[in-house]
Amino acid sequence: MKKRVALVTGAAAGIGRQIGLRLSRDGIAIGVLDRELDGAARVADEIVAAGGDAVAVAADISQRHQVDAAVAEVRRALGPVTIVVNNAGISAQVPFQDLTDEQWDTMMAVNLKGTFIVTQVVLPDMIAAGGGRIVNISSSSAQSGAATMAHYSASKGGVIALTKTLAQEFGRYSITANNIAPRFVMNTVMSEKQFTEDATRDAIIKAGPIRRQGEPEDIAGACAWLVSDEAGYVTGQTIGVNGGRYI
Repeated sequence: MKKRVALVTGAAAGIGRQIGLRLSRDGIAIGVLDRELDGAARVADEIVAAGGDAVAVAADISQRHQVDAAVAEVRRALGPVTIVVNNAGISAQVPFQDLTDEQWDTMMAVNLKGTFIVTQVVLPDMIAAGGGRIVNISSSSAQSGAATMAHYSASKGGVIALTKTLAQEFGRYSITANNIAPRFVMNTVMSEKQFTEDATRDAIIKAGPIRRQGEPEDIAGACAWLVSDEAGYVTGQTIGVNGGRYI
């Protein structure tokens, strides 16, 4: 792992953007992946302007051929991928009895299948390099459940189980796999869509021991530690960056 190259999905805004910026400050080259190439390009330009190394690529992570092409482009521009941060995801609130098959399948295709596809595509690089880091972004909703979010909570619960399995299967290659379970994080696409009322935001803030909203920087800091050498003996873990919402 002499040259560290990270692929960060959903990196055009919010948590993904902040993770890319944070890892770049640690000297890691960043493949900025998002469905929206223009947004990914803005973040890549931001990283380069700050003295880092980055390339923007576009893909729908639920489509393997798009992921294959995007990862190949990152390899050409930066080198083999030895760190992956599976941050891309979608969220929605639908009462359980109103959930349709299509809504369920779409949630699973992006949040769970997409994480599977991206990880499987980059794993050969990590094995060849003699080590790597997998960081998946799950959710505290997967730990506690969440009313009107059965499909979202279930998909993120699958991410937690997948993380543990990857840790067991690939630890012999010095590859660690961990997941970060956030709660309500401001300044993200998801939060701006779901938590539009001040009263709702205030109630969520007061629901945890630490009485403030989460910020993308909180998640990025935990991610930076998990991909560092200091965390080389940490694997299969769920790191709750949630202000104590789930204890």
